[in-house]
Amino acid sequence: MITDKKVIAIIPARGGSKGLPGKNIRALCGKPLIFWTVQVALKSRLIDELVVSTDDQQIADIARLAGASVPFLRPTEIATDKTPTIDVIDHALDYFSSRKAQTFDYVVWLEPTSPLREDDDIDNMLRKLHASAESFDSIVSVGEVGEHPSIMKKLVGEKIEPFCPELQMTTRRQDNQPAFFPYGVAYVAKAKSLMAERTFYAKRCTYYRIKRYQNYEIDDIYDFLAVENVMRYEWGLE
Repeated sequence: MITDKKVIAIIPARGGSKGLPGKNIRALCGKPLIFWTVQVALKSRLIDELVVSTDDQQIADIARLAGASVPFLRPTEIATDKTPTIDVIDHALDYFSSRKAQTFDYVVWLEPTSPLREDDDIDNMLRKLHASAESFDSIVSVGEVGEHPSIMKKLVGEKIEPFCPELQMTTRRQDNQPAFFPYGVAYVAKAKSLMAERTFYAKRCTYYRIKRYQNYEIDDIYDFLAVENVMRYEWGLE
């Protein structure tokens, strides 16, 4: 707990996945993918409630075995690939408010598809946001990318054109201003701000820089294979 503040962490894990069917429970270095997110969240000293939001009973059962709470199954109408993140959060917060009379000050969003978390990442993000609460309402994890926007292209008919023509193209990567991508290690926001702005990218949003090896998200089999090998290399797993 952070002083008198309550923190809820929500892990979204719907059953359907077009890019990699069954990915949330697919075995990654010997454990279902969702295990990695649940287990690092359980190491947090600041999370008061850890809940998995899923529409799938098998995922629910596996999440419970990993140690998470799964107090409900998410309705199918908010369990599609087009469901906004905020709808899932609304549903979870409404459950705790209406069923258990519980409210929270901070919301942590943990995507199973970003399992490359260090044990203290979540708490470090919570502490940074809370320490700067007068200036910021949310914090997102970001990693520096090598594929700079200035060199990105778009295809227009049979032509190739700069994706961002307003950016000066340089010949050396180090000449560019660093660019960052919000990898899903964690998203954290004040609950009131999140409900008002409907996004983790609040007008007053700060950042938490992650390490190079954490710059991965699992959307397809190639991402999965890459992450598995990164885990083996970085963490000495089999």
